[in-house]
Amino acid sequence: MYASHGFLRSDIGDVDVVYHNGLFHLFHLVLPNHDFIAHAVSEDGMTWRRVKNALFVGDPGQWDDDMLWTMHVTPDPEKPGSWRMFYTGLCRAEYGRVQRVGLARSDDLYTWERCSSGAYPLEVPGPWYESTVDEGRNWVSFRDPFFYHDPVTGERMLLSSTRVKDGPIIRRGCVGVARETAPNKFEFGPPLYTPGLYDDVEVPNLLRMDGRCYLIGSIREDTKIHYWHADKIEGPWMNFSDNVLLAKGNYAARTCKVGDRVLLFNFFQRKEIIYGREFIARLLPPPKELVTDDGGRLRLKSFRGFDDLAYNNFQVTNPAEYSAMMGNNANAMIDMDADDGVHLRCDSGFEAFLIPGEHQDFRLRTKMQLEGRGKCGLVLRVSDEGDGYYLSLDLVKGFAQLRRWGANSRPEFEHAFEYETLQTGNFLPNPDRNEISLEIVTHGTYIEFSLNGQITLSVVDDGYSEGRVGFYTESAKLKLWDTSMEWLRRAASEVESVYTATRETDMPMHVDGAAAS
Repeated sequence: MYASHGFLRSDIGDVDVVYHNGLFHLFHLVLPNHDFIAHAVSEDGMTWRRVKNALFVGDPGQWDDDMLWTMHVTPDPEKPGSWRMFYTGLCRAEYGRVQRVGLARSDDLYTWERCSSGAYPLEVPGPWYESTVDEGRNWVSFRDPFFYHDPVTGERMLLSSTRVKDGPIIRRGCVGVARETAPNKFEFGPPLYTPGLYDDVEVPNLLRMDGRCYLIGSIREDTKIHYWHADKIEGPWMNFSDNVLLAKGNYAARTCKVGDRVLLFNFFQRKEIIYGREFIARLLPPPKELVTDDGGRLRLKSFRGFDDLAYNNFQVTNPAEYSAMMGNNANAMIDMDADDGVHLRCDSGFEAFLIPGEHQDFRLRTKMQLEGRGKCGLVLRVSDEGDGYYLSLDLVKGFAQLRRWGANSRPEFEHAFEYETLQTGNFLPNPDRNEISLEIVTHGTYIEFSLNGQITLSVVDDGYSEGRVGFYTESAKLKLWDTSMEWLRRAASEVESVYTATRETDMPMHVDGAAAS
């Protein structure tokens, strides 16, 4: 995990990652001030070292002297070996109500200079977009630039989070587009895509994969990462029945090309209470690998960088190795005679069947089949009293839910326990209930769950750091086979999370909205 800390709390904001000459370069905002764009480097995409900051707000009187928002770094198409950074800037004289896009250049990704030519900053014009503070939400939305150089047509396009001029005020969010018709000359046209539903489509990404075009954007209304697909860039852009790429809490995704792979980086945000004040903390989890399935849907796979961290791999195939957590001996049973896997059952009530040992950072893989109609799931990092994480799986409806569940350290009356849903996600169930493959990764405060190779849940939480691991049933039977456990090394980033947060679950989580861009 990577976070950026200062006095009390200073958080990582929107990110952009470039892979060049064997090194990942992370550029990110630093909240709440938005006064510079930070730069960190990594050899593995997970452990980061801060280097020279890329860009600071402009001097008083300049167009970007208030705040810097989301950026995008790409190779300069006119100057091989050099780089361009499009970034969002705000001006103090306008109270930050007008967003513009500027340009900085670099020959080495470390030293950046603003482009001072008359072409920049870019301003969003009419007639397609809100372009004055008298329209819509009384600010000008033109941020989160994404430069796209089409590998098929050679076309150069600058995408942005903008708003159309007409329609319900909170439904005008769109993906704006300006085409670079000559070096540093951009001509705006109608939006690339207007969902007609959201206040904004933040941090857009455009890419081609396996013969289709994909548009990725983050939606503040549900704090999730969505995507749309089209046969050609001009559209029409369409949804699948489920177009959520990452579940709630994951935001501001950016794609990064590494060889023939596409990685997805994003921040995860969660609520923290520090010294009695509520904060939205943002951290950078490990990346995911972006792929497509046979139906053209985008899917996320676990980062193969975990392979380099794995050690102490062992199989759990002997039924005698499992132990019951709750001691529900009257209703729970482990079949000791089966030769086709491990069979676990609990006919009435709840029982968790634990594998040997205490585990902290690990990757668990297994194949599972639900026998019967009851409930099933996993327990992670649980204590002898059952305090820990509970992963509930509905293999019929295709629903996963991760909870933090344990005793309250300061119980009062009925508040003897802490019970919080951390994240929910959907997956495509198998109506025949044939075998499914599960993978759980816990690495520091990061928890990731994959089903049949697809990431379903991706969470950051510091509630429990170590404990037992196992599978649970309620009025159900489980068959497990090919179960393996391996531990993961944890190489610390330059700055790790050091705060212990006091949670208040009755306080609603808020989203900073455009201020996080």
